[in-house]
Amino acid sequence: MDLRLMGIDAPLFHTLQHIMDAETDDSDKPVNAPSRNYVRDTKAMAATPADVKEYPNSYVFIVDMPGLKSGDIKVQVEVDNVLMISGERKRQEEKEGAKYIRMERRVGKFMRKFTLAENANNDAISAVCQDGVLTITVQKLPPPEPKKPKTIEVKIA
Repeated sequence: MDLRLMGIDAPLFHTLQHIMDAETDDSDKPVNAPSRNYVRDTKAMAATPADVKEYPNSYVFIVDMPGLKSGDIKVQVEVDNVLMISGERKRQEEKEGAKYIRMERRVGKFMRKFTLAENANNDAISAVCQDGVLTITVQKLPPPEPKKPKTIEVKIA
């Protein structure tokens, strides 16, 4: 649609027309298309299911990690109290003469992010991978002590 045909010929509307034309041009990807990294990270997060439990003194994150060694898994706390679990599952080397008939097991990068509660103790986090199950325990901070009223002595002047 050409805005000039409607009697509108201002520079602002020319710019609008240019933007609208650019969005319909199929030669390039759309202006607001997600980046390759974003798509890859989203797929990696969707492919890594996790269970999260809350106990009176801790939070526990449980993630299935079959066939991975501890060196393949990275657990870290990022800024803004975000727990990130990431790593990569690599394909096994093929032996000579063998060929795949079916490939169903996932390979590639994986990642999950969880925003920790305000009472999570970032200095008391442990991670254990046993029998293909990663268990991360985040201890809770003790509740703050209630403030007691402070009595101020009144002096005679």
